[in-house]
This record gives sequence, structure tokens and C-alpha cells, in this order.
Amino acid sequence: MLVRSLLFACFLFLLGNFGVIAQQKHDYTGAKKCKVCHNKPNTGAQYAQWEKTPHAKAFERLKGAERTNPKCTKCHATAAVAKAGSLGGLTMEEGVSCETCHGPGADYSPIAIMKSREKSIANGLIIPDEKLCKTCHNAESPHYKGFDYKAYLAKVAHPNPAAPKK
Repeated sequence: MLVRSLLFACFLFLLGNFGVIAQQKHDYTGAKKCKVCHNKPNTGAQYAQWEKTPHAKAFERLKGAERTNPKCTKCHATAAVAKAGSLGGLTMEEGVSCETCHGPGADYSPIAIMKSREKSIANGLIIPDEKLCKTCHNAESPHYKGFDYKAYLAKVAHPNPAAPKK
């Protein structure tokens, strides 16, 4: 019975996330790979800033059966929705990592591409917006208490002072 329940839960997870999985064209690298370039003080130390946010601790907040429940992990761990074989260094323990908001980074992470916003976007970089945030921050969550995009964006902001202005 437990096996049947787990299989059914997996089926529902895949059904509910098929659009995300089917559309994924790029592979992940994992937050540690992002850290190599995005933790330097002259570029804003984004990795260190992310580590202090609830996003970085999102998977840790899940307890017991929640850690294997696709309804929970789809929003608490980037690795939970990644296409099989595309994980790179991505782990469940990273929680809501860089690549949840910015897209799988394998194709845009090389420095020659990252120097150009246009090339980065062409290679999978996502510029997050309110719609993206609301894929998880919505009434489907049992802990939802409303979502003020501007207020929450300020809590997770991690600007790069060295980046060219748009």
C-alpha cells in the first residue's frame, strides 16, 4: 500500500510539473558553482546574501514526510523539479537555489557568456519577476499568508554593483 501511495504521489508530481520539466532545455550547475563568481565583495557577494535568506533554508524547513512529498518539495528544493540527468551539482539541501529564480545555469554560466546580459538570456538566464515568484508563493501553500512582491523582493535582493546597468 505504501509503495502504491508513493507511486501515485510521484505520478501526481510529474503530472503537475510536466510543463516545467518538459520545457527545461538547460542543465543545472548547483549553487556551489554559482558561488565561484557570485561571492566576491566587488560583485555584491550574492551567494553570501542568498545563504542568509529563507530560500537557502527552504528544504531544512520541511519535516518528516514533507521532505518526500512532491507538493512540498516542488517549492522547497530546486532539485525536486529538475529533469533527470540535468542536476549537475544541484542538491535537495540547497533549497530554493540560484537556479530556481535564474534558470538552470550550465549554458549561461561561462564567463564569456555571463559578461553579456543578452547572451546570458539567450542561453537560459531568467530575469525573475512576480509571476515566477508566485509559482510557489500562492494560496496552494498551506502556510500562505499573502504575498507582497515588492516587500519580499527587498528581503531577497542581491544586486551586483559591478553589473552594467540595463
